[in-house]
Amino acid sequence: MRIIFFAGKGGVGKTSVAAATGIRAAETGKKTVIMSLDVAHSLSDIFDLDKDLLDQNKGKPFEVRKNLWIQELDISEEMEKNWGVIHRYLSTLFNTTGLDSILAEELAILPGMEEISLLLYINSYAQKKKYDVIILDCAPTGESLRFISIPTTLEWYMKKLFKLEKTIVKVARPVAKKVYSLPLPGDDYFDAIEYLFERLRGVDQLLVDQETTSVRLVTNPEKIVLKETQRAFMYFYLYRMNIDGIIVNRILPDDVEDAYFEDWRESQKKHIEKVEEYFSPVPTFHVKLFKDEIFGYESLKAFAEQIYGERNPLERFFDGEPYSLIKENGEYRLVMKLPFIMKQDVELNKISDELIVRVGSFKRHLLLPRHVAASKEVKARLEGEYLYIHFKGEDHGKTEK
Repeated sequence: MRIIFFAGKGGVGKTSVAAATGIRAAETGKKTVIMSLDVAHSLSDIFDLDKDLLDQNKGKPFEVRKNLWIQELDISEEMEKNWGVIHRYLSTLFNTTGLDSILAEELAILPGMEEISLLLYINSYAQKKKYDVIILDCAPTGESLRFISIPTTLEWYMKKLFKLEKTIVKVARPVAKKVYSLPLPGDDYFDAIEYLFERLRGVDQLLVDQETTSVRLVTNPEKIVLKETQRAFMYFYLYRMNIDGIIVNRILPDDVEDAYFEDWRESQKKHIEKVEEYFSPVPTFHVKLFKDEIFGYESLKAFAEQIYGERNPLERFFDGEPYSLIKENGEYRLVMKLPFIMKQDVELNKISDELIVRVGSFKRHLLLPRHVAASKEVKARLEGEYLYIHFKGEDHGKTEK
């Protein structure tokens, strides 16, 4: 089975690239589903599908060609299916504070709910082996990074807070009913969270399995877009996901010789050189700007030909380990590849059995093996694009940076 994420800044052409890749995969005989992770779905638009067909299959995967399905989730349906009890409690809670009932229902749709619904589908499809290939058309960079961080965040919550929170509420509920106007969650609320977590079990390992899952970053040869691509590259590495390709989209063709585009061509040339410099040895794919809108099956098929040529899009174009934990001379050492960062961008904290790595506004909780977690001394240094974290001693202690 193969799972391929296409991520990048909004407007770089992720949906076109994902759709084209899905077509090429399906034509090799693999059962392929393309899923949209963006709230503003455009998969069906780019395939130029009939509106009646969309209405009949709303939120469900439906076949557009042999071996090829697309799926755009219906958030309202997913709310009831996966979040019914939780959403109703939050709606009631907001409503009791004086908010209008409709506004309360809207506010009860918390960030991450749709992403978890998508993770549930990915996990289910993988476990049931329903498809050979899952292509994921990601939302713009910030939202897709939240998507991949959800499994580890949920795991941390379930291990660290869930049981304590459930016990406290159970003890406090009888008293709170008499003196407190706001409702406390019932057992069905906690049961729903636990059931949700059980259905997600294993998806975190699926996302970091290099044999199965790859990330391909789509970018344009422009300074601002390239900066965001660098950040995305680093954050995906932080979450240990394998990036096996950089797709540079919308490069001006050589036959465009108009003087009006001369400065633009020179600018693109410089940025393309930077792409090779920044992301090597991860391979890059150069894609020329189409002379017409990419729209419909045949147009997408031609686009796939330009991206991959004779190559199979299901190949793993690059194998690289984002970080590793080794033992050497009685000392444990965690090595993380974090390109494009400075020393001041990184903050480390060790609390009990976990190491918290914060890079900018994102953080990763790493649960440490028992012997590593017992370290008395933790030191770190940044050399080039690698962060070296050394664990020494046998007791808990403070983290030094």
